[in-house]
Amino acid sequence: MALQLIECVPNFSEGRRQDVIEEIVSCFRGKRGVYLFDYRADEDHNRLVVSLAGAPEPICDALIEAAKTAEKHIDMNKHQGGHPRVGAVDVIPFTPIKGITMEECIALARSFGERYYKETGIPVYFYEDAALRPERKKLEVVRKGQYEVLKEEAKTNPDRKPDVGEACLHPTAGATVVGARKFLVAFNVNLGTADVNIAKKIASAVRASSGGFCHVKGIGLSLGERGIAQVSMNLTDYEKNSLYRVLETVRMEAKRWGVPVIETEVYGMIPMNAILESAAYYLQIADFKPEQVLELKLLDVMDGKAE
Repeated sequence: MALQLIECVPNFSEGRRQDVIEEIVSCFRGKRGVYLFDYRADEDHNRLVVSLAGAPEPICDALIEAAKTAEKHIDMNKHQGGHPRVGAVDVIPFTPIKGITMEECIALARSFGERYYKETGIPVYFYEDAALRPERKKLEVVRKGQYEVLKEEAKTNPDRKPDVGEACLHPTAGATVVGARKFLVAFNVNLGTADVNIAKKIASAVRASSGGFCHVKGIGLSLGERGIAQVSMNLTDYEKNSLYRVLETVRMEAKRWGVPVIETEVYGMIPMNAILESAAYYLQIADFKPEQVLELKLLDVMDGKAE
């Protein structure tokens, strides 16, 4: 049987307590078949993003362990942060890398959701390609109103009932949104202003839901610790809308308000071609090809793919 390799980027609603962060992340360390690529916690977002790759079964086992740890330490009734969220373990997306199709990742997400509820008691909503309802394909629809609204509406509104579990959320851990999707690039642009309303206006200009770029989601956030505002975005298909195109539009909109872009952030892992495409654009390289990158060519040679 061919090796199956997936990416998984679970998001946890904890970005401030270092001891809790380390206990969650430790669930992914030293596990056979699980590769911990990256993890980042943000105090303003109050969120932990973990980037994993590996075989489906050991990753799912580690996710259950991490969810039980998060459930033990995170009370959503007390949680506050800049990033939208509905649960202690907010989202768990599966992405196919090698030896596994998107259809198999959809089946994996749905079977994992059933197991997840059975072992943790945390209800599950399915999103993106694993969605059981068309409207739930969009994460923002599932998260509408965030935890505070969803915990009430899940009890009374059939349209907001979890896909797996009773018509209510977990009393402290909320709900978890599980899905299957393509590679996502979490891309943030930090602005030289503390005015979060400017960031919100710019986010509205670039995101798909308000007439901006397809495959771009965006919100404006205040980074109180740093005294700046941020346009926080997810590019759900970087091949359809490049990083440089989105960044230049943010920069152009910011100029309307006399605000500079001071830096950008890539949160978690990013596909190589997403970076190379923008590098070629800014360097104005004519007819640039990834094969021109020395290290990539060496990998091909070592893999026997190049002459």
